[in-house]
Amino acid sequence: METADLSTSRFWEGDENHIAVNPQRASDADGLAGFAQTKLAARGWCFFQTSGSEGSPKWVGLTKEAFLISARAVNTFFDTTPADRWLVALPLHHVGGFAIHARCFVSGAGHATMSGKWEARAFAEACADGSITLASLVPTQLFDLVRDRITAPSSVRAVIVGGGSLSPDLRTRALEFGWPVCASYGMTEAASQIATQSTDGYAHAAPEAMEVLPHWETSSGADEVLVIRGPALAKGFAVRDGRGAWSWQAIDESAGLRTRDRVRLWQHGTRRYLQFIGRESAFIKICGELVNRDALQQRLDALAREMNFTEKAVLVPVPDSRRETVLIMVFERGKSVPEARAKLVESYNSASRPFERVLTARELEEMPVSDLGKHPVADLAAKLTSVAAARPG
Repeated sequence: METADLSTSRFWEGDENHIAVNPQRASDADGLAGFAQTKLAARGWCFFQTSGSEGSPKWVGLTKEAFLISARAVNTFFDTTPADRWLVALPLHHVGGFAIHARCFVSGAGHATMSGKWEARAFAEACADGSITLASLVPTQLFDLVRDRITAPSSVRAVIVGGGSLSPDLRTRALEFGWPVCASYGMTEAASQIATQSTDGYAHAAPEAMEVLPHWETSSGADEVLVIRGPALAKGFAVRDGRGAWSWQAIDESAGLRTRDRVRLWQHGTRRYLQFIGRESAFIKICGELVNRDALQQRLDALAREMNFTEKAVLVPVPDSRRETVLIMVFERGKSVPEARAKLVESYNSASRPFERVLTARELEEMPVSDLGKHPVADLAAKLTSVAAARPG
């Protein structure tokens, strides 16, 4: 599907299914189009790949109407009009980039698309040259803007940051450079956003508060795990087994979707708010203590910025027979000066509680990175394991 088609009525009102294929992983979708048409009788659905168990391709099935419902809610929240202009700086095989086209179709706003490898200064220049008013980024991209001390063009009135937890420190630094950052919380199964940082001043009293968009019902139990219900919810998951056979896992619309995220929910007047605590997979046990790895990573990132340490350092949990889990700080070989790396480890450990400290630091020849700039922790842990296994003796 060509990019230009995604903002037209022919696409959004048509019955054709759309498979958002990552060009680097096209084979993961082999047979999906036929399965969707013949077995699911899908009409006007969109499929986006997400992580599956044991590396099996897993695709989220959403209707085009789900994206339009989400688009109307986001447009209303940000008062989007035909005078606005979006910059698409995220891949179209991710909902964060794709959903912008739905918002443009609904509002009549214009858009421009960045091509090629992400580069922070090129993004800022594209915003200035194209009179961009709205954009969506992931925290890694925002980090690059702050690291390079790039000032926001005056035309930009909102930058929605999702696809990962945005630390308050990074948001504060971005605001200092003029980037009007609004944190958001969403997922592929929700056709983009579930909650977005308020722009009416309440967020200043609760910096990590995000307002739940009106088309979502949210709830959580004693375990604080979020459950969502609403008209933009995915229909289910298409999963392919090792033999290439596809199967379908439907989502019960009445029960909703139990996510893997822990949140805090509350209401203030007529508005509902959400604070993201962390993904279930981010919570690990170290010496009997429950530790949020993502929160520690945010602390490390903030420390690295203070020390002008420009390369990425990642905290990777690995099993340990005595402590249950230990943390290892991972760097890419040759990307940082050994003395600076050792100073970062020392500074992190001195600012951490004993069970939060890293046991050691390791180098990898190459650090896995997703097309959104994330370093998947599970992939890093697997690489560390394979490197250790390959060592003699």
